[in-house]
Amino acid sequence: MSLWDRLMGEFIDVIDWVDSSNDTMVWRFERHGNEIKYGAKLTVREGQTAVFVNEGRLADVFPPGMYLLETKNLPILSTILHWDHGFQSPFKAEVYFVSTRRFTDLKWGTKNPIMLRDAEFGPVRLRAFGTYEVRVADPTRFLREIVGTDGHFTTDELTDQLRNLIVSRFATVLGASGIPALDLAANYQTLGRYVTDKIAGDFLAYGIELTNLLVENVSLPPEVEAALDRRTSMGVVGDLDRYTRFQSAEALRTAAANPGGAAGAGVGIGAGVAMGQTMGAALGGAAPWGARSAPQQPAATPPPPPPPPAGPVFWIAAKGERQGPFDMGTLKGLAREGKLTPDTLVWTDGMEGWEKASAAPSLSVLFGAMPPPLPGA
Repeated sequence: MSLWDRLMGEFIDVIDWVDSSNDTMVWRFERHGNEIKYGAKLTVREGQTAVFVNEGRLADVFPPGMYLLETKNLPILSTILHWDHGFQSPFKAEVYFVSTRRFTDLKWGTKNPIMLRDAEFGPVRLRAFGTYEVRVADPTRFLREIVGTDGHFTTDELTDQLRNLIVSRFATVLGASGIPALDLAANYQTLGRYVTDKIAGDFLAYGIELTNLLVENVSLPPEVEAALDRRTSMGVVGDLDRYTRFQSAEALRTAAANPGGAAGAGVGIGAGVAMGQTMGAALGGAAPWGARSAPQQPAATPPPPPPPPAGPVFWIAAKGERQGPFDMGTLKGLAREGKLTPDTLVWTDGMEGWEKASAAPSLSVLFGAMPPPLPGA
């Protein structure tokens, strides 16, 4: 091998870039002295653009493809270096590979709340965040305006500036839109498209295209959200009088199922009736079932609760439905009216299942001795 061949072997003969990262936007082909062999092969893959720089000046730009570096493929560089026809000597040049693919899932968000005047709530503070996508649309402008001589340029070096542009435009668009705060969720897509159109020129000034912008959320301060939750709860409750009666009925059911026994159940019933009376009087509604109407009292002095009923309480089965619970006084009246008979099925705490009233020792005394049939009947 001659000396000239050994020297030529030290120069670059294959130039390419295989990107294994997901955030590299520009990569400079590294070579000591930037010596490139005349006739070397340049491979530019899809999603890449190669830019030659000579002595700080942008020269030839190569889209995806495979090239043999000769004077016919390097017109600008040939002009700069005054290459004569038939030139075959090595030359110096920097090669920058620019990734032109989309860089997705870049984050944006407001560091401080945006002050707005809402038609329903008045002055409000809103926060917003989302994602956006960009790609390099003009490699030479991008190198000239942003990258400079950086040999390994990533998205982290640019996202702060892009985020500031997005937030600034978004605040202007949101303030001028006049969309009520409660209707913003239905307009996220419209806001995203509008901001994309408004900010496209600012991005292109850097050689970058904003391909998509998504608004993921626009939120109110926590205090305002808590107030809205309380307002929503009131709407769910609806009629407060009916809600109070429902709560009283639930208290009766819970007291009847109290494992403390019949005495505890009686106390629970008395407390539930008293609570229903108090809340019903405060809301101007009727007293719960089974409670006597109490005279009107000042709101500050509720009527005292009635004494707890004595003895056990029973549930009865009538017309295929469960009714009760009833104390002994009520059951005695039902027996007089014929609504409670010895064959009526009953149940109370401690019984394994429904039994006839005549089988319950506490109820058998209500029926007493039955007279015999009338003569001739």
